[in-house]
Amino acid sequence: MLTIGSTGLSAQEIGALPALQLVCALGAGYENIALDAARARGIVVANGAGTNDDCVADHAFGLLIGAVRGLHRLDRQCRDGVWRDAIGLPPNVSGKRLGVFGLGTIGQKIARRAAGFDMAVGYHNRRPRTDVDHRYFDSLMALADWCDVLVCATPGGAGTRHAVNAAVLGALGPKGYLVNIARGSVVDTAALAAALREGRLAGAGLDVYESEPQPRKSSWTWTTCCSPPRRGLVARGRAGERGPLSRECARAFHGAGRSVSGVIRGQFRPCCRAPRAAARHSPAAPPRRAPCAAS
Repeated sequence: MLTIGSTGLSAQEIGALPALQLVCALGAGYENIALDAARARGIVVANGAGTNDDCVADHAFGLLIGAVRGLHRLDRQCRDGVWRDAIGLPPNVSGKRLGVFGLGTIGQKIARRAAGFDMAVGYHNRRPRTDVDHRYFDSLMALADWCDVLVCATPGGAGTRHAVNAAVLGALGPKGYLVNIARGSVVDTAALAAALREGRLAGAGLDVYESEPQPRKSSWTWTTCCSPPRRGLVARGRAGERGPLSRECARAFHGAGRSVSGVIRGQFRPCCRAPRAAARHSPAAPPRRAPCAAS
């Protein structure tokens, strides 16, 4: 079964598929796949982490520049005949403090792009990383209070729902900016709309939002919000990679024999590595090579 993280696969749907053995999520997200139901059936779940990292990181930084410099607003003013002498000077991007909520693979790529703009980088994860030099904050509030621009690159799901709430937006303050390329559920939409409308947040760049694909309510302050229709996860020349890689994942899974009873995460790669402790082998069957690289 092929799916995506935001669509997922429910326990009821899994129950209606008695022959199901493998679920592949196209992309890194898998938050709406019923993992407990899959574990109970011994169904392998794999995600396609790594297939769109650069696209998303590029898009995130584009949204960052667009939000801070107000490019969408300047474009509209120019089209309306307003010239630069009548427009205030926008803020600079270089030298600002970047906060990354979720310093995973994509978060690290965003941080590397920030280095080209001489931005100090801080981050918040559940625990600090030992392989980076960026400043770690043990709470999202502390990170928001420190940074000028907060980029959400964390997984979605119940654990991060509305993590960016009114209090976090208040810590960012009227000169702060929010960029979300994670999941719409990570940000409290009503709180964000109010902060933008009342000038308690300088601007936002959103690739995702809670009610997508339904249009936002008219209460949104569009002049301070840059929001394309969720194009961060794909790019021409890269979008077609996930299908062939997922097929390779399925071939590796079926070619190696069915003995994995756990649920693993991994990457759709032509060369697949054996799973780590996340995958359990049945006593009666020899260990097999997993379809994806466990993480």
